[in-house]
Amino acid sequence: MSDEGAEPSRSWERWLTLATTFIAPVTFVTALLFYFGYVSSRAQYSYFGVDVDTLGMGTREFVMRSPQGILVPALLVILLAAATAGGMAVFRSGRVGRRATLATAATGGLLLVVGLVLVFAYSVIGGWAGYALLTPLVLATGAGLASLAGRPLGLPLAVVALLVVFIVVSTFWATATLAQWTGRGIARHTAQNLGDLPAVVLDTPERLYLRDGVTTEKTLAPTEGAEPEKGQTFRYRYYGLRLLVQAGDRMFLVPDRWTPSNSTLVFDLDDVRVKFRFVDQPP
Repeated sequence: MSDEGAEPSRSWERWLTLATTFIAPVTFVTALLFYFGYVSSRAQYSYFGVDVDTLGMGTREFVMRSPQGILVPALLVILLAAATAGGMAVFRSGRVGRRATLATAATGGLLLVVGLVLVFAYSVIGGWAGYALLTPLVLATGAGLASLAGRPLGLPLAVVALLVVFIVVSTFWATATLAQWTGRGIARHTAQNLGDLPAVVLDTPERLYLRDGVTTEKTLAPTEGAEPEKGQTFRYRYYGLRLLVQAGDRMFLVPDRWTPSNSTLVFDLDDVRVKFRFVDQPP
């Protein structure tokens, strides 16, 4: 093979090495885990009226929260990466004829056009439930096929690199959609099973005036019906609360039965007295 014929192959190999170095598994997967954990947590806690940014979670917490819903998407990404690597190897080997290469490029281009049409048709079909997942998948597939066939057809290396970046962006878009669905699903499951959360008995210095129809209030006094002792710090006790999440010194509590009028209560541990109740399962 002449030096001129070998140069495109060497350029392709250099580009592949560069891509696998900087879009490395550790960097890309960590970013994907953080992004998935953040978006799913935001969707989960917004269901209970809580902005996830108020919880003060760090990168580690979001990464630790992501595996519960990202396992299937991660497996799919790995399979797609393996298929892409295999496709690159086949196209570089020269065993794929020009007709098949042209067909692959045409299919990729068609899918890119379809994906762009979906993007610009957002105002019309954006309300469809599957739109936010189908569109990035179509775009990523189209860009992937176009990048596979691009180099054998003489597509500039810069264009192929941009297509790869396009695939990464589309992957994050699809991941955001799956993360939102996962977070909202976890929230609904939690709302249906609030009894699985830790039970809390809450003592406060002031009456909370709760009207959820679930939480019960008791005045703390030496005897039933008597007034609290003078100088007593905590005067009211509340039952029927569950710990949704704790962030630092703040506790986010919800009633142990979901109703449309429920609210998430936020307390600083310095201002209240908390007792966690045993699970009603005798040893």
